[in-house]
Amino acid sequence: MNDCIFCKIIKGEIPSYKVFEDREVLAFLDVTPASKGHTLIIPKEHYENIFDIPRELLEKISTVAKDLAVKYEGKLGADGFNLIQSSKEHAQQEVMHFHMHLLPRYAGDKLDLWITKKQNPIEDDLEKTCKLLS
Repeated sequence: MNDCIFCKIIKGEIPSYKVFEDREVLAFLDVTPASKGHTLIIPKEHYENIFDIPRELLEKISTVAKDLAVKYEGKLGADGFNLIQSSKEHAQQEVMHFHMHLLPRYAGDKLDLWITKKQNPIEDDLEKTCKLLS
C-alpha cells in the first residue's frame, strides 16, 4: 500500500524506534505514546484488520506482545499491560493496517481505558444475544 504509514515504516521510508523485528513482524514505539513503552506491533505484510490477517500471523503477533510485556516488566518496571486492537472505522481504527497496541501500565498512571458499562444490563437482551450467537 503506497499511502499506508505502517507500510512506509516497514520499508524504512519513515524512521521508527524498533523494539522487535523478524521476517513477519515489526514492533516499534508509538511516537505519541499513552504510556512509557507504548508499542505498536504490526505484520510486515499489509492486512487491513482482524478479518484479513491469517490466524497464524495473529498468533505470532500475540506471542510477540507477550514476550515484549515480559521484557518491559523487567526493563521498564511496568506494573501491568493493556493490549488493544481496533478493527474498522467504527471501532476507532485510524491506520488501516492491522496493528496491536501494547500499553505498559504503571501504578498511579491515571490512564483510564476501561469501557463504560451499563449499570443494569437487561437479562432478556443477554439471553436473546446468546441465542443469536449459538
